[in-house]
Amino acid sequence: MYSVLRLLAFLVPLGILWFFFPIFREFWWLAALFAALIGISISLLFLRNPLSDASRAIYAKRSSKVASAPSDEDIEDAGAPAAEGTDQSGPDVNGPDANGSGDAGSRHAA
Repeated sequence: MYSVLRLLAFLVPLGILWFFFPIFREFWWLAALFAALIGISISLLFLRNPLSDASRAIYAKRSSKVASAPSDEDIEDAGAPAAEGTDQSGPDVNGPDANGSGDAGSRHAA
């Protein structure tokens, strides 16, 4: 409903400017600019309550959706006890014997 009111706050002044002021038929971009400024002013002055209602409805819908789904942390915590006995780290590729020569600072055997 709020979006429809915002569109009307723009389209009604645009129609009035086009039909009652012939100069704006030639300079359509100027009519659109003035209609946008008038629409913003109307929405700031008169549409504050519908904006608050729309914001509350969106927040309520998103918070109920998030509360019903388990979070990633909950899923990971539930899977953690099953993986405690296994070592998934793999071989140490940067350890002292990374290149097989025993020299950790060099990649080439001397």
